[in-house]
Amino acid sequence: MGSMQPELSWPYQGGAFPEGLLAIVQRTVSEGQFPALTVIHDDEDDWLISDDVHDPNEDGASAVQHLRHALALDPSLAELATMRPGYVAHRTSVTAPWEISEWAYADD
Repeated sequence: MGSMQPELSWPYQGGAFPEGLLAIVQRTVSEGQFPALTVIHDDEDDWLISDDVHDPNEDGASAVQHLRHALALDPSLAELATMRPGYVAHRTSVTAPWEISEWAYADD
């Protein structure tokens, strides 16, 4: 399938998310109802952000938006800009540190 934005491929200049980068963000996170607890940088170079509580695959549960909006709600997401494609960052609470590990879609 390929990235939503092939012109903004990783690694990013200066180790920071580029302006205009899109992500698939769970609405509960983008609306500030729940914190981001899981961030996936998939092998297609796309970013997915979820609350790790609700199903992000339900109709209307997630939306494509500029990653800067999620960063405005949670500046700690900025430290994940150097996370390689094919990895996931997870934390147990908004105050816990991010733990990074390899990741793949369940059907891979």
